[in-house]
Amino acid sequence: MLKRQNPSTPEHSKDLAADGGALSMSHNDSRPFFNLSQLVLSAGQSKPSPALKHSKITYFEVEIVDMQSKKQICIVDKVPPASTLLDVKHKFHKACPQWYPSRVGLQLELNGPFLKDSISIQSLAVSSIITLYFTDLGQQVGWTTFFLTEYTGPLLIYLLFYIRLSTIYDQVESRKNFRHPVVHLACFCHCLHYIRHLLETLFVHKFSEGHTPLKNMIKGCAFYWGFTSWIAYYINHPRYTPP
Repeated sequence: MLKRQNPSTPEHSKDLAADGGALSMSHNDSRPFFNLSQLVLSAGQSKPSPALKHSKITYFEVEIVDMQSKKQICIVDKVPPASTLLDVKHKFHKACPQWYPSRVGLQLELNGPFLKDSISIQSLAVSSIITLYFTDLGQQVGWTTFFLTEYTGPLLIYLLFYIRLSTIYDQVESRKNFRHPVVHLACFCHCLHYIRHLLETLFVHKFSEGHTPLKNMIKGCAFYWGFTSWIAYYINHPRYTPP
């Protein structure tokens, strides 16, 4: 008769132990791979890819209205929100070439202050259409040109009187009369004063990109040049005597 094998025999125990050991070893071998995959998945979940935001850019339309007649001059369209008033002036200049940016004065309200070129269009917008009032500031000159012209004139004018041109003084009288040393000292101080101003204008002072009307330069030159001619005529006169 065949004897039923007892599962609790040593051979069977050894077989089960071997099978269990093999399973445990395979389980232990797969555990690092499982931990690594979990780590990769968790890292991917901790930094989700940002969703693409489709932001719609809103453009503005700037209506330019004449201050005097209250009539529309033109409309500057497709102005981005990040644009400045200077950008609007350049586009306005393309539509109306006779008015270059430095000549254009824009106001948000009637009789209001002129807006600065650096101001943002978005800060002025109440709706998608912005109305600005235009004023012609007249012909403009830069500040550097303004001061160079104003200071160069007195320097040259004084030297013309100092050398005693025949068209200003009598040549015979100029040769006879002796020049007092104070006349030479006055010429030196006058020239040094305006040369210093010219050098400061070129190398020291920093001017913005702002401009000033041409009529202001004419007024300043008339004062400086006229006053220089008046004092230079008497100081360099052949009959001049120091006090």
